[in-house]
Amino acid sequence: MVHPVLSEVTSRIVERSRSRRDIYLQRVSAAGSAVPRRQALGCANQAHGFAACGAQDKAQLRDGQGASVAIVTAYNDMLSAHQPYEHFPALIRDAARAAGGVAMVAGGVPAMCDGITQGEAGMELSLFSRDVIALATGVALSHNTFDAACFLGICDKIVPGLVAGMLTFGHLPSVLIPAGPMPSGLPNSEKAKIRQLYAEGKIDRAALLKAEGEAYHAPGTCTFYGTANTNQMLVEIMGLHVPGAAFVNPGTPLRDALTSFAVRRVMSLTALGNEYLPVGRMIDERSFVNAIVVLHATGGSTNHTIHLLSMAAAGGITITWQDLSDLAAVTPLLCRIYPNGQADVNHFHAAGGTGFLVRELLGAGLLHEDVQTLMGQGLTAYTKEPYLDNGELAWRDPPETSGNDKVLRPAANPFQPTGGLALLQGNLGQGVVKTSAVVPERDVIEAPCRVFDSQEAVQEAFKAGELNRDVVVVVRFQGPKANGMPELHKLMPPLGVLQDKGFKVALVTDGRLSGASGKVLSAIHVTPEALAGGPLAKLKDGDVVRVDAPSGVINALVPQAEWETRPNAIVNLSSNHHGSGRELFAPFRHLVSRADLGATIFAYEEELA
Repeated sequence: MVHPVLSEVTSRIVERSRSRRDIYLQRVSAAGSAVPRRQALGCANQAHGFAACGAQDKAQLRDGQGASVAIVTAYNDMLSAHQPYEHFPALIRDAARAAGGVAMVAGGVPAMCDGITQGEAGMELSLFSRDVIALATGVALSHNTFDAACFLGICDKIVPGLVAGMLTFGHLPSVLIPAGPMPSGLPNSEKAKIRQLYAEGKIDRAALLKAEGEAYHAPGTCTFYGTANTNQMLVEIMGLHVPGAAFVNPGTPLRDALTSFAVRRVMSLTALGNEYLPVGRMIDERSFVNAIVVLHATGGSTNHTIHLLSMAAAGGITITWQDLSDLAAVTPLLCRIYPNGQADVNHFHAAGGTGFLVRELLGAGLLHEDVQTLMGQGLTAYTKEPYLDNGELAWRDPPETSGNDKVLRPAANPFQPTGGLALLQGNLGQGVVKTSAVVPERDVIEAPCRVFDSQEAVQEAFKAGELNRDVVVVVRFQGPKANGMPELHKLMPPLGVLQDKGFKVALVTDGRLSGASGKVLSAIHVTPEALAGGPLAKLKDGDVVRVDAPSGVINALVPQAEWETRPNAIVNLSSNHHGSGRELFAPFRHLVSRADLGATIFAYEEELA
């Protein structure tokens, strides 16, 4: 039986979304085709579409009835998560030919790495890159000649952008094909220790770089549980992966077998056969509720409090932060993966992985089982784990008990009874806090604030010893309209140093902190943002601020009469608007919505009206 809160939240999302979702589904139905889509094109159009193909593929596209499969790829050489995709198109083409069709790379999308741009000007393009990826996906699929699509992408903004683009072309059966995490490197506890030693000035840059190189050391996704691996967890539970595919390492026979199967499976779902399942119908309100539950159960990335809203909107579905908060209150935390523990995703996978997790949540009534997935009706297929049986892909039950109860636990014995995220509200606006990484004795902080308008200013104050006290560090003018809402993850080592000295420390910001959010209590994504008249712009150094995660409160303890009449600070942000391509994104800063509406440039409600 489904938990009553799960049922209630789902029902209100359905009701709230009804008119937009109905219009969306009408468009999905209208775009469907029971014959190969290329046959609706003129002869010259078709000829352009297969001119570069080999003889076999050209004959199939010209005269055959088999499916044409688009490959939309985020491959590039530089980023470890996406480098393995170099060889995927050849594998996908072979699988498509064996199934009587043709697969072609329809287009590429950009893939930037937040790990490279942390603390740099390029980070201010990061969130906007999600919507660029959705736009690039639209361009790739605009030739209107495909019957299904395979999407190759892993990291922070790539998967949410691909899903938004995918749902815009909701009439196509679609599959996301992961590349998998790199093998485990330097233990996370050691990596965190070395970063903090560097922040304290106790080791030099060469020692820090050596350690980072030992942590991030091979092709594949970074192994900590940040946004990239949260992406993989959520889309698998949404049924957009082959079951158990998320955390199989690159370059292995099992990885290749899962990729080939994904192609065959998505081809079986086209309108040319008897199982037509367009992705726009497959993914519905229940799918997103399942994703939210798993976000909480695993202590996943705070970025998904933005991304899930944007992804859902592309499918005509409206989700709010209140929905996320209500589901967090009834979802137990079943995982401890760094930064919420010391294990990485390889350890999670070995302990039982997604199959164990889904089975436990289903048993507790915390997932909708009756959803559509890539495998058809029902989520039960996702309680299995893949393996090779004499070289053939097969699935089996996960272990009955966790292989490591310090990493993965059953629903009856969780790490904590509620999920890893909470909603905060008060006279400073509305924000979110990641509670799963913060020890209980630090989940309420009340202290005088120190106000900064850039993360660089925080670093300077830390180095000057100005923050050696109980303090709420406020970093404002970091919202999407101000400068693209960068992640401020480089603030964690110095704030962690202060906390380890015994000071009470919290962070409040209208910027982001990422899936790598650490042990310091952090109220993030605060909206309205300071540039848009949000109350963070009223704060002054010395104002006492209270961040209370258990009570869901974020307040400035300033007399109300003074607070209401205090003017907002005005800051010159022109230096944030040029260099590293930031000039090109002025229209994005102008158009972007609030964080609690998905921080997107797409006006979904107006478009669907």
